[in-house]
Amino acid sequence: MEKLKIGVIGTGHLGQLHTKMFQQISNCELIGIYDSNPDNLSHVAKEYNVKAFGSINEMLKDVDAVSIAVTTSAHFQVAEKCLGNNKHVFIEKPITTLISEGEKLVKTAADKKLIIQVGHIERFNPALLAVEQYIIQPMFMQSDRLAQFNPRGTDVAVVLDLMIHDIDIILSLVKSDVEKIDANGVAVVSDNIDIANARIQFVNGAVANVTASRISQKKMRKMRLFQKDNYISLDFIVGVAEVYRLVPADQQLLTPAISFGEIGVGDKKKRVIYEQPEIKEVNALKYELEIFVNSVIAGKSPVVTGEDGLRALKVARIIIEKIEESKVNV
Repeated sequence: MEKLKIGVIGTGHLGQLHTKMFQQISNCELIGIYDSNPDNLSHVAKEYNVKAFGSINEMLKDVDAVSIAVTTSAHFQVAEKCLGNNKHVFIEKPITTLISEGEKLVKTAADKKLIIQVGHIERFNPALLAVEQYIIQPMFMQSDRLAQFNPRGTDVAVVLDLMIHDIDIILSLVKSDVEKIDANGVAVVSDNIDIANARIQFVNGAVANVTASRISQKKMRKMRLFQKDNYISLDFIVGVAEVYRLVPADQQLLTPAISFGEIGVGDKKKRVIYEQPEIKEVNALKYELEIFVNSVIAGKSPVVTGEDGLRALKVARIIIEKIEESKVNV
């Protein structure tokens, strides 16, 4: 089988990581890289011993697919050009800045039978992968994503920079439409929203309380899921999942667990158990890029589709609108 020929557009922090990972994926060939900053392009090309293209158009003549790691505001322009040239695209999150842009990309890809995968990397975090064995039907979710200030990413609101990770995960877990969203947030050190909190209510009654900040003293990336007879805690920084469950007193367990005693009587008696599912040793970025390569080669839909990226963007934009509305009403 021929290797998938791929190029990386954007050689900033993420673009460099993409460049490194694609060189390690056996069924693809990194043809080259491009960046609008010639000094940065030259530096990365030399460091990774890879061809530097003089333009996107030049690159598109030689590749089957591209990985787009430019600034968010440039996602649409670059992706539209690549799709227009019949290239499959991997786009770092968020898919675009505006909903109309995302909709156009998704439609173009569908019309041309091209694949879009959006880089919602937390879908491949070991903590989330560890709980795939469980039936996840959360009715209440609490997520906290706090980061120390970094100028990179401040060209957009923290909702699009950080919170969108958790929005995407929540939308993938709750099999129901969004019914109502309330949100608040403020700009502190940039011209965009730096701290935000949103309450997302779903038609099936599930509720998610989501907080994101990029001016925290300490990092935190945690999500807690509550559902019938289950409490699941996910720590995305260390990649660990913890599960507390109520199980029938006589049920045989498939994995080692700690019992915290029993509740109830008779046939309704249940044990309270604690489990720490086995963590998969996986590089989340390499894994998601491998999935993109494999999806293109097989002609199959990726795990995180363009439609998924668009859904997350739509919710994120509503949150931003709600925050802007609250400022006007103060």
